[in-house]
Amino acid sequence: MDTHMPPRQKLVVVGNGMAGMRTVDELLKRNPLKYDITVFGAEPHVNYDRIMLSSVLAGEKDLEQIVINPRSWYEENGIELITGDAVTAIDTQARTVTSASGRVVAYDKVLLATGSRPIAPPVPGLDLPGVCAFRDIADVNTMIAASQTHKRAIVIGGGLLGLEAANGLLRRGMQVAVVHLMGTLMERQLDKAAAELLQRELDERGMNFFTNGQTEEIFGEGRVQGVRLADGREIPGDLVVLAIGIRPNIDLARAAGLAINRGIEVGDDMRTSVPDIFAVGECVEHRGKTYGLVAPLWDMAKVCADHLAREDATSDYVPAAMATRLKVTGIDVFSAGDFIGDETTEEVVFRDAARNTYKRLVLRDDVLVGAVLYGDAQDGGWYFQLLREGKPLGELRDTLIFGQAFASLAAGAPAADPTAAVAALPDEAEICGCNGVCKGKIMGAIAEHGLTTLEGVRARTKASASCGSCTPQVEQLLALSLGDSYAKPTGEKPLCKCTTHSHDQVRRAIVDQGLRTMPAVMSTLGWSTPDGCHVCRPALNFYLLVAWPGEYQDDQQSRFVNERNHANIQKDGTYSVVPRMWGGLTTADELRAIADVVDKYAIPTVKVTGGQRIDLLGVTREQLPHVWKDLNDAGMVSGHAYGKALRTVKTCVGSEWCRFGTQDSTGMGVKLERMTWGSWHAHKVKLAVSGCPRNCAEATIKDFGVVAVDSGWELHVGGNGGIHVRVTDLLCKVSTEEEVLEYCGAYLQLYREESRYLERTAPWIERVGLAHVKQRIVDDEAGRKALYAKFLYAQKFSQDDPWAERAPGKAAAAPFRTLATVE
Repeated sequence: MDTHMPPRQKLVVVGNGMAGMRTVDELLKRNPLKYDITVFGAEPHVNYDRIMLSSVLAGEKDLEQIVINPRSWYEENGIELITGDAVTAIDTQARTVTSASGRVVAYDKVLLATGSRPIAPPVPGLDLPGVCAFRDIADVNTMIAASQTHKRAIVIGGGLLGLEAANGLLRRGMQVAVVHLMGTLMERQLDKAAAELLQRELDERGMNFFTNGQTEEIFGEGRVQGVRLADGREIPGDLVVLAIGIRPNIDLARAAGLAINRGIEVGDDMRTSVPDIFAVGECVEHRGKTYGLVAPLWDMAKVCADHLAREDATSDYVPAAMATRLKVTGIDVFSAGDFIGDETTEEVVFRDAARNTYKRLVLRDDVLVGAVLYGDAQDGGWYFQLLREGKPLGELRDTLIFGQAFASLAAGAPAADPTAAVAALPDEAEICGCNGVCKGKIMGAIAEHGLTTLEGVRARTKASASCGSCTPQVEQLLALSLGDSYAKPTGEKPLCKCTTHSHDQVRRAIVDQGLRTMPAVMSTLGWSTPDGCHVCRPALNFYLLVAWPGEYQDDQQSRFVNERNHANIQKDGTYSVVPRMWGGLTTADELRAIADVVDKYAIPTVKVTGGQRIDLLGVTREQLPHVWKDLNDAGMVSGHAYGKALRTVKTCVGSEWCRFGTQDSTGMGVKLERMTWGSWHAHKVKLAVSGCPRNCAEATIKDFGVVAVDSGWELHVGGNGGIHVRVTDLLCKVSTEEEVLEYCGAYLQLYREESRYLERTAPWIERVGLAHVKQRIVDDEAGRKALYAKFLYAQKFSQDDPWAERAPGKAAAAPFRTLATVE
């Protein structure tokens, strides 16, 4: 028997981008031994995910993290990869390609995947330094470099690509203006109502918009200095990014004599006018249409791979309905199909202004033909599946606008199982639009390869490996397949069940995106529960207080019960009241006032606390405002013994009275407490000052401890008592009281800015490392002073006594009044 294998044909791929390499990947699955493959790439890189360029620009990822096929993949599959060397000519008679370096390679088949080029407006100034496009990693690097030395950016184009660029530059700290020719943003993907919501939300983040703005000139001397619009408006800028659209890159095909129009003309089998030359991706034109979204590129890749693998292949490329998700971080937007409609359609609209939610479904003859979702797009995949099926809705029409979960309940399905919605989807339902992965492929990969993690599914199928918006659905499929044995990924856990974002991600988003209200955070970051929960609301309230002192209004309803009532609730339902005693000091007048309050309100228990204060135990809820008023009248304020806040500053008597004392520890403690009282933190914070190394104030088990020595003060950080005692780490030594105050304020501000809600200083320091804290507080003098200044600024808005605000007769005291008995 003749076992001789036929010689391999030679396939030359022109273009090392997503469409070309997806086609090669599909070809290797179908017939891995048919070709010797040579790939030419104009860029000096391996194949990377262009969808994620916006994440690189925003600082969320780097180039290595968005690589799709590393060099090892090319080597393992016997592919010759030639990077940084663009093909300049194809000789269809000699059947060779020639590159810019002069390399000539013969071929049996050619795959053109030359992609697209950015459209530039026909205006003066395009060649000025500081003007760039947003198409590849080189453009991103140019933009990042500009953000490090310049402050003002102008993005020309308010479509999907332009908004991604604007968001990334905003995240890089630049002031961003967006110039858009049309009256509304993303007019190809959004209707007017959704576009207006989007613009309003992005405007709140800090973007500036110039709609109906026709660029007339990019001006500057030596470097770009701004943009002039046709109506005379001038916008200053140090960087101009062109993002008004793309056009197919057809120069090579035109020179080779292939049939072209707007793009390289291809048939249903993805062949060009020259039978042995195929083309896929943004460079092609199929039946009069060109494509800029990724989903149709994947379909082209499969059809093209079929025909490259087998001469008798019969598959055809049939354009399918397409959906768009906006990848600007946190913006939840979805559109699909004919979302505008005409006189033959009807629309169903839902809008909740308070929650910034909008849905618009377009129906024709009882069939869903288009959808726009804003603010809550979790049902986008379901609507898209209904749209692609094109079946009459029947009874489903009445509940369609309320989403899959409600519709399933209306049809009698159980509501308890969170995976029920994804379980109901057919195998052909698309889960990952970025990579064209359907439910059946994911479920098959899980079963065939024994996958148990999100990372495993990503590696095998690429589902959720790009923008990540489908991660919840992929995890639901894992849970559906594995049941109770599925464990979600470890690492940074979501803040709560309402979101997939971690504490750190939420904190960064609040600052980077200028989110100043809780609804803005929830809307921007795509909270699954519109109003949040008891876990996330207190955390968000704290993060917003720290980020925007003086701007954000504290939300009392988002605090724990003790903080809402400004007293510690006890086991019998009564409360304890602890007035502040500065550094543990008190006076006869204060003690008389306390005694009078105890007698007047028959408070059953009075106790001296471990923090050198007096605790009044057994105060009823109705008595609280009256007790506070009487203590206020004596000059005493809340000790915040109930709060995630500065509790106490414990002191010893120090050099004033103690024969061993080396410094005035009591006076130092009073100054620290006067500076820090009222400050809110991720958890309770306790300070202490000891007058000598004998450490009678136990400063070395406090969040911030000060120990007096002959030459000044030792500063200790990260201690706590409790179940798990942690002794402090020595931060440094300082000489003066002013330095103690500065270092303490800077340290507390750093903790406030970097900690996760309910994380005490001890685990925070163990997580970030003492070296990090020393670098920020000790080594970086300018940074320390800046943190100290931020702390003092925030204190201007925090040192208001909550007891005084809730004294009898004040509106804030109403919640403590007993309801009248109705006969």
